[in-house]
Amino acid sequence: MAMVTVVTGVFSLLKDAGLSMATVQRASITTEQIDTLFWINMLVGAILGLLSVAIAPVLVVFYNEPRLFWVTVALATGFIFNAAGVQHSALLQRQMRFVALAKIDVISQLISIAVGIGMVVGGCGYWALVVMAIMLPAISSVNMWLITSWIPRLPHREVGIRSMLRFGGIVTLNNIIVYIAYNFEKVLLGRFWGADTLGIYGRAYQLINIPTDNLNSAIGGVVFSALSRLQDNPNRLKQYFLKGYSLVLALTIPVTVVFILYAEEIILIVLGPQWKGAVLIFRLLTPTVLAFALINPLGWLLISLGLVERSLKIALLIAPLVIMAYAIGLLYGPTGVALGYSIMMVLLIVPVSAWSIHGTMISARDLLLVASRPIISVIVAAAPAFALQFFYGQWLSPFMSLVIGVGLIFIVYILMLLYVLGQKSFYLDLIRELIQRSYLNEKVSDGG
Repeated sequence: MAMVTVVTGVFSLLKDAGLSMATVQRASITTEQIDTLFWINMLVGAILGLLSVAIAPVLVVFYNEPRLFWVTVALATGFIFNAAGVQHSALLQRQMRFVALAKIDVISQLISIAVGIGMVVGGCGYWALVVMAIMLPAISSVNMWLITSWIPRLPHREVGIRSMLRFGGIVTLNNIIVYIAYNFEKVLLGRFWGADTLGIYGRAYQLINIPTDNLNSAIGGVVFSALSRLQDNPNRLKQYFLKGYSLVLALTIPVTVVFILYAEEIILIVLGPQWKGAVLIFRLLTPTVLAFALINPLGWLLISLGLVERSLKIALLIAPLVIMAYAIGLLYGPTGVALGYSIMMVLLIVPVSAWSIHGTMISARDLLLVASRPIISVIVAAAPAFALQFFYGQWLSPFMSLVIGVGLIFIVYILMLLYVLGQKSFYLDLIRELIQRSYLNEKVSDGG
């Protein structure tokens, strides 16, 4: 699966052609435009499915693994299922119906996981992962259609979608460049170090990216939609962006410290002792969690303001530098790749941040002020947890060590951030505002 998805994952970046973001970001949009975009998405999905089938024999030869052929062919159907729900999802996001989107996501995940587990029990092996990957977009798209109750009509000509296609094209190109930069090391590891090495690195990489992926999909969707609606009101846009940025950092920074201190416990509990070789890789990749937390929200800002060309230029800066860093580390195996990757991402934080906010309503002082509070809080929280781990960690089981350590970190962190640094009312008001906004949008959509 890792060998296939690291390649077909590039196709996944093309699955909506950036048109979902174009629909959300647009100040106003007509039904005719959405109808036309739907059929463009379906065409793109069909083309990507056929490309996946065409590339299957190439993967078999490249990896010298015959089983990859039918896995790749099966995964190709997922592009069709996904395309059918792109514009429906964009409409829900544009209407800020995040409660509905969350329900769809949870239901789709649970059903696909249940089927996958059933197949594992039935002895289907890796095919359980393949079917899970196909069912997830299929179930999600069906739910999108049911909730929106929107049935697309035939496409229309001359409805003013050229600018949206350009916007989507630049966003898609940006995503491809970023994906290659952050995933090409897996191709190199699989080619030069083998499937076992790639599997260990891939599991560590997958775990380390859980907070990044979840925050991007959850908070990112809310913030991007809100910023797009506020693009003509700079003051409110600035306030809302900084609130979202603050929330991402407040949630991510303590997780970064937990990953560093308790890498071994996390791997043993989540993956099992047979994956102990992933511990050092996991720990070395941890700085990327903080780097992405600081950099990714700036992408929401740029795209919501329509500055997609600048976002693309930043991606063109990041990609070759990151690839160079882990290509050098490749000589030392997965640990060298992880170390090179993390070092380069940390070095890029300042220049990428400065370029992103240049000429916008956000200043460097704004970012530093937002980041300083959670950083100070987590430093204070990490000290007692580190002392506990150092003096008593050897006497505790991995599970107890993780539970006690994480509990201690988050208790001290919350006390510092909310009470000592006086951020309680800020975060409570922010969470209350997000919940109320989503609830009101659901009520309006339901006719309440």
